[in-house]
Amino acid sequence: MTDPNPRSAGWLGNPVRWLALGFGAGLSPVAPGTAGSLVGIVVYLPLSALPTPWYVVAVTAAFAIGVPICAQAARNLGDHDHPSIVWDEIVGFLVAMTALPRDWTWVLGAFVLFRVFDIIKPWPIRRIDAHIKGGLGIMLDDLAAGLAALTILHLALHLSKQL
Repeated sequence: MTDPNPRSAGWLGNPVRWLALGFGAGLSPVAPGTAGSLVGIVVYLPLSALPTPWYVVAVTAAFAIGVPICAQAARNLGDHDHPSIVWDEIVGFLVAMTALPRDWTWVLGAFVLFRVFDIIKPWPIRRIDAHIKGGLGIMLDDLAAGLAALTILHLALHLSKQL
């Protein structure tokens, strides 16, 4: 049986758990989801050099591998969506940054909006979080939060070009 404490020795030695815990960011004693989102910025930086279609492929792959990774970590932790599981925050932030200018203003905007949507969980994010369980549920609510942030940011980008 796996030790359900992610701070136990050897927990991060498993590649699946290491990814699920956002390379260790999920072990933050304060705001692990925010720490995971900060790791999302670090992951975004090299990915942002990709052409948009390849960026979308990379983010889609990160989402797809996140479903079983988060499911396994949740089973190991004995908790549907343990706070230390932050791969979903990394991917959600990456979604929020899709096809936006590579500029710190947009990164900061995506970070703040994604965190707001992920924490507050307005409809339909709250419904997804409440009704879809397992790895898919863990990933989907953050995908929805990322898409909500992305929508607002692309509206802002469109409006800024009109001015």
